[in-house]
Amino acid sequence: MSLRIAVPDLVSPSYFPAIAAVELGLFKSEGLDATLELVFPVTRAYQELRAGRLDLVAGAAHAPLYVFQDWSGARLLCALAQHMYWFLVLRSDLGVTRGDLRAVRGLRIGAAPGPVDGLRRMLREVDIDPERDVKIGPVPAAAGAGVSFGVAAANALAAGEIDGFWANGMGAEIAVKSGTGTLVIDARRGDGPPGVRHYTFPALIATEQTIASAPNLLEAAVRAIISAQRALTEGPERATAVGKKLFPPAEAELIGELIRRDVPYYDAAISVETVTVLNRFARETGILSSHVPYERVVATQFKHLWERQ
Repeated sequence: MSLRIAVPDLVSPSYFPAIAAVELGLFKSEGLDATLELVFPVTRAYQELRAGRLDLVAGAAHAPLYVFQDWSGARLLCALAQHMYWFLVLRSDLGVTRGDLRAVRGLRIGAAPGPVDGLRRMLREVDIDPERDVKIGPVPAAAGAGVSFGVAAANALAAGEIDGFWANGMGAEIAVKSGTGTLVIDARRGDGPPGVRHYTFPALIATEQTIASAPNLLEAAVRAIISAQRALTEGPERATAVGKKLFPPAEAELIGELIRRDVPYYDAAISVETVTVLNRFARETGILSSHVPYERVVATQFKHLWERQ
């Protein structure tokens, strides 16, 4: 059976379990002929999912709400990893110390639709108005076909087109290793105000229609993701082989180390507490109107697969 899967950022560790599940043949082992598509930004990927031009999206767990109002029409199948997975990097010549979020005042920060929600909410936590106190906007050239947002952000920082960016681990690693950027916030690992790491997480998402019409296909897809998480945990170096197929050479050499750092967060489970915090973040962001029960957010018929992992 064929399966069309979108990721909003390809040259990146953000959604790598889905990428690895395709490239390591784990979907194929489940009898699925899976193909990857880069669809940027994540909000457009969910529009394509609703239109039926995609079967699955591997993307930010809160972002379906831009398209599926109040979780009507879509469900989370499993987590690709735990916790919010973006990084704030600022120009190294600014001399900003790790954790100094207030240093963004007056700066030009690049961020993509979807991920930008986490940055804006985080800034409000420290009494910075993201509309008035900082200039947040798109990254030049990031919308081009085949372009990784993080890599584009790192290039724009090096060119002086922005003063910083909120993007994936690949962009952060490139900027820091080149000396042009300083890592200020690593949300997943506890930087920033309390609770920031719980805002959102990378997930696998399907429509309610597909869940109802093809539950066996989606169960196989979730098994493939869990197998990919397990394979990468046991051998992070497998990420390098995948990167060499899909990434430019420099980024292919970096991906193995980035995945090694991320494997402690490879857990497909989505807890009630996780959804409660996710929905609170979505309400605070203005994309969810009211509390929605766990069962309307998560496709609970696949929960038994997480509990066996």
